[in-house]
Amino acid sequence: MNMKANQPWVSICQVTDIPKLGSRVVQRPAGNVAVFRSAADVVFALLDHCPHKGGPLSQGIVHGESVTCPLHSWNIDLATGEARAPDEGCARRFPVKVVEGEVFLSL
Repeated sequence: MNMKANQPWVSICQVTDIPKLGSRVVQRPAGNVAVFRSAADVVFALLDHCPHKGGPLSQGIVHGESVTCPLHSWNIDLATGEARAPDEGCARRFPVKVVEGEVFLSL
């Protein structure tokens, strides 16, 4: 992961605070961020807003490295934020890193 020296990294939780195949929400005035954990303990962060109709991705079902929006079943790739075909759209991604089990987010 390419990390810029001036990026403000914020500690948000421990990896174990995020359920496997689940999420945790980081609230912020500019829109909440959904932080996801795969079965392989890979962590991803997306704006908690489906590109289709704005559904809360944090309430979706995580499978592999995708999340299914709870409103209309769009599948969103956690690594890129891209909707999987045939759907089109993209959820904003946020840089995330894990250091010694602690999750850091760059907003």
